[in-house]
Amino acid sequence: MNKFIKLAAATAIAVTTSTSAWAADYNLTISSWTGPNHGINALMWPGLIEMIEEATDGKVTAEVKLGLAPPPAQMDLVMDGAADMTIIFHGYQPGRFVGTKLIELPGYEGNAEAASVAYWRVHEAHLAALDEHRGVKLMGLTTHGPGQVHSNKEVTSLEDLDGLKTRLPGGVASDIGRELGMIGIQVPAPKVYETLASDAADAVTMPYEGRVGFKLTEVAKNVYEMPGGFYRGSFAFLMSQETFDSLPEDLQKALDEKVFGEPASRMLGQAWDEIDRIGREATEAAEDNTITIASENDQKLYGQYANLITKQVLAELNAAGIDAEAAYEMVKSEMAAQ
Repeated sequence: MNKFIKLAAATAIAVTTSTSAWAADYNLTISSWTGPNHGINALMWPGLIEMIEEATDGKVTAEVKLGLAPPPAQMDLVMDGAADMTIIFHGYQPGRFVGTKLIELPGYEGNAEAASVAYWRVHEAHLAALDEHRGVKLMGLTTHGPGQVHSNKEVTSLEDLDGLKTRLPGGVASDIGRELGMIGIQVPAPKVYETLASDAADAVTMPYEGRVGFKLTEVAKNVYEMPGGFYRGSFAFLMSQETFDSLPEDLQKALDEKVFGEPASRMLGQAWDEIDRIGREATEAAEDNTITIASENDQKLYGQYANLITKQVLAELNAAGIDAEAAYEMVKSEMAAQ
């Protein structure tokens, strides 16, 4: 994890032109939508840029630009040629992605690194057939750590979630919220702070990284933690297919063999784990913040909800033409093997 701590201290690399950009043959534009100090921009993009530069002997680099488009428009932004690379959260575009919900299911055992590696392998074996990222070059797939409930009201049981006005991100998290009786509010992550501060919502579902990345320690001082998480969240790092095709063949090969796919997915998962650790430690250090672990009875009860959602999602995958059970079992076995 030392690599990520060092990168966090050099966040400026991600949001300005790095010195290596001036020497590179190809300087690509990254569109990113979280704040400059969020782990996506402080750790993930710098880590990916470093991998790209190393793989291409410095011939290809990139710089991050913020605010080019809202989060749901990022994939279209790249397809339209307004940026070369971006990150998307699949849940922001309901109906566009189905296979990506597989990794978001509750009940998997393992951290974000294990889940991200498993995600890529299952994508290659099963999900790629859906061609849900058509029109772009898929650089990596990743999932954040276990999602929890962060609230400005005291929440100590599953029963307290019924009727709770909650920002839900989409995907499986929204399916879970519906089953638990939450009143769903859907806004992109960068709007979470103001949504909670204005009392437009009472709670938000996010992993622990949001405690620091979106300053939840200030506006959602209570965490209701379900061991293993209520859900996970699926992300893809994308490159313009036109941009990739414009690179010389030797650079394309270097990126495909040394960066894109499992190597990038693993690095991104490691970063999620690191910022989750930072977020939980910040919560524990904040005197006015509390963490409530779900009781054993609530954990068993939630297991019933989780089983219901899992059946629903697997049915969606089967309807799309995927062997859902085989894909699901592969996620679990790959994570267990990490």
